[in-house]
Amino acid sequence: MCPKTRPPRRGRRAVVVTLVTALLVTAGLTGVVLWQHSYAMTEQRVTIRHGGHTLHGVLAAPEDGRARHGLVVVVHGDGPVNATHDDGYKPLWEANARAGYATLSWDKPGVAGAPGDWLAQSMDDRADEVAAAVAWARARPDVDGDRIGLWGASQAGWVLPKAAARTRVGFVVAVSPAVNWLRQGRHHLLATLRAEGASEARIRAAVARSDAVRRLLERRATFEEYVRAVDGDTDGMTAARWGFVSRNHTADATRDLRALRGVPVLLALAGHDLNVDTADTERGYRAALDPGGALTVRHYPDAAHSLVRKSVEDSGPALALTALLAPRALFAAGFLDDQRRFLADRAAVPGGPGGRGGPPTAGPVRAGGARAYVRARTSVPVRCAASVTCPENCVNIAPLRGLARWTG
Repeated sequence: MCPKTRPPRRGRRAVVVTLVTALLVTAGLTGVVLWQHSYAMTEQRVTIRHGGHTLHGVLAAPEDGRARHGLVVVVHGDGPVNATHDDGYKPLWEANARAGYATLSWDKPGVAGAPGDWLAQSMDDRADEVAAAVAWARARPDVDGDRIGLWGASQAGWVLPKAAARTRVGFVVAVSPAVNWLRQGRHHLLATLRAEGASEARIRAAVARSDAVRRLLERRATFEEYVRAVDGDTDGMTAARWGFVSRNHTADATRDLRALRGVPVLLALAGHDLNVDTADTERGYRAALDPGGALTVRHYPDAAHSLVRKSVEDSGPALALTALLAPRALFAAGFLDDQRRFLADRAAVPGGPGGRGGPPTAGPVRAGGARAYVRARTSVPVRCAASVTCPENCVNIAPLRGLARWTG
């Protein structure tokens, strides 16, 4: 009879050590992720009603014990964006909180269960929405009505000055905004094709198609006419999107920017922006605002349109890992600090513990959560026909993939 064999003790010990090590590493990474996605602010859901419309929002406040704070009102770029931008806004909100400012943002109409349809809006509709949100906030005891300003990216460039003409604002942060919709569209088309190494023949064909679509828009062609004109090759364009483009393709902020004269404006521009002609934007802003001396321009040479570091945005694995393990490091060097300093410089924070008003009372919770963060940032861009007339307005790109949802 053969004796029973037993695994050597060393083998069993190695298995145990390996399992324990794996558990410790997993626990450590989980702790890092939770810590990195825990932000120094509190959040509460809010509801804003205006003109028969209802906005579903989030109010994020600093954890400094003060009774009242200034407020940054967020104006989204393009696309179906929810209030937190799938948590992508939270590093920016935290920078605001560190400067003593709360942040107000809301789901776009039709997004995350909010009523309405953002594709049915014009830039004037969006500006009315922002003005109503400012009026709502100004009536709150926990908001300092004299320190309310706007933050917006890309498409918001056509909304910010319109909103400032409707309601008093103390400052504006404009991230990668465009001035003229059609010029932006042509820049985006050519810059993208050249970045892809397109041949001259391909570029000429794309410009010809762009010009044809512009002519359709000029004569207010229907979506059905557009479909026939492109022989059914809609390249992702939908009837709803065509309606949005038709309403907004003449947008030009040149005259509207005059409403920002004398208002402190921080203009943040990226060095690798395929979506917006930053030189054109800077010229437009300086021409309109420099006489008032309240314009501050900051350039970020290593940034893409989203103000995310280009080296990170260009690499799927790097983007996913950075978003998961170090979300604050996604942004170009100095961007978050510049935003925080700009806000802190606007005025000394008044009041304090025991001051007028009171902190939010609707069950604030500590900000955090990585749930959709990585998933939202690793989507694949999808080109669509409207890119010939309204650049990234029509490109389905994830939030930090060219900040395309913050975009024009």
